[in-house]
Amino acid sequence: MFNRGMADVGRLLLVLGVVLVVIGGVLLLVGRFHLPGDFTLRSGSTVIFIPLATSIILSIVATVVLNLVFRQR
Repeated sequence: MFNRGMADVGRLLLVLGVVLVVIGGVLLLVGRFHLPGDFTLRSGSTVIFIPLATSIILSIVATVVLNLVFRQR
């Protein structure tokens, strides 16, 4: 029913999901790291954390890794 390409995409999504869970667990255990571009807004008992620099770095890393994975095919 599924062709070989769809099975590969499914495995890739599964592996990426597991990697994200592991990274999330490590970040929870180690604690949050704050880069200079991460913003924390406090107003009374409300705290809003905007991880702008962290998001940009993670996006660049994910782009490089995915390009390496898909370029080898």
